[in-house]
Amino acid sequence: MTNKELLKIADEFGTPVYVYDVESIRHQYEKLTSSFGKKTRFFYAAKALTNINILKYVKKLGASLDCVSINEVKLGLKAGFAPQNILFTPNCVDLAEIEEAMHHKVHINIDNISILEQFGNKYGSSYPIFVRINPHIFAGGNYKISTGHIDSKFGISIHQLRHIERVMNTTGINVEGLHMHTGSEIKDPEVFLQGLEIMFGLAEHFPNLKYLDMGSGFKVPYQDGEMETDVKELGKKVEKAIHEFAKESGKHFELWFEPGKFLVSKSGYLLVKANVIKQTTATVFVGVNSGFNHLIRPMFYDSYHIIENISNPKGTERIYTVVGNICETDTFAWDRKIHEVREGDILIFRNAGAYGFEMSSNFNSRLKPAEVMFLDGKAHLIRKRDEFEDLLRNQVEVL
Repeated sequence: MTNKELLKIADEFGTPVYVYDVESIRHQYEKLTSSFGKKTRFFYAAKALTNINILKYVKKLGASLDCVSINEVKLGLKAGFAPQNILFTPNCVDLAEIEEAMHHKVHINIDNISILEQFGNKYGSSYPIFVRINPHIFAGGNYKISTGHIDSKFGISIHQLRHIERVMNTTGINVEGLHMHTGSEIKDPEVFLQGLEIMFGLAEHFPNLKYLDMGSGFKVPYQDGEMETDVKELGKKVEKAIHEFAKESGKHFELWFEPGKFLVSKSGYLLVKANVIKQTTATVFVGVNSGFNHLIRPMFYDSYHIIENISNPKGTERIYTVVGNICETDTFAWDRKIHEVREGDILIFRNAGAYGFEMSSNFNSRLKPAEVMFLDGKAHLIRKRDEFEDLLRNQVEVL
């Protein structure tokens, strides 16, 4: 998208506002499908961005859907995904939520022995499932987003294989898929290959196995000079490994991945207005009309987002600390070079499509922003900005 188009959106819909250029989503999806073989399927990880219009768009591209809550499953069904194209991978839920997913006839992924036993004792082999394995592989750019290490709450440890087999033998539970997800921001394709080798080693213990799900975690570049995961190289290496394993074992599996951030991160922009320029003895602050209630990633993950002044793109570069309007420490960027910012200028945060609006809140009783989809050269409002009345919705006055 051009600065002119973004400025027009800011003028038409106000700020702060999230904007998604869906052409970027299509480009990222086609990058994946062209890099892997026909027996590889991609399940969009809905938790990255669940606006129903985005779900409908990725379905139109041909993707399936990965869901981590029963409401994501319901959103996926409402967006038109067929149940067989939805995988439900919850964490720390009770059997009742699993049973609700069964009612919707979606694929179910179980990640702990307790629920596996409860499910097996009640349903036996009547409903095939996936089992999520913790491979004890530490991967990802930040400990908070690494999910495959030994201290992670996700998955059943590979060292508990005998426990899984005991449940299978005593209940007759039918495991048709194995799943693992080691984390996010994985740059090295060898991490996926290491996980795949672990899957191959486990496969002989599951006679009804059809699917191997590698999760995702493909690296998205946030700063200039960073490299994206080379999915073409990964695709070649994975295809070779699958082919060699099939030749040796006679077993053929369908391979699944669950890209979320990889598909939608680049598509997203958060547009904000510079409210004040505040100079102290040591720092020049740009205070904007947003905060970590709209984009929590910098405060939560120390994440980096490129920030640009699209109102003054040729101005002299100066050093600013960009902060929000929340009554807490609320810093988007420290000592960042930005073209000179004047009060009223429009700034953009790049790579804001994943976990931006999705993790937003009404902290400080501030309103959530609007969302806009840029499709076929036109801007479409896909979520209205909160109004004051939204803050009181569902509150029950007793005084």
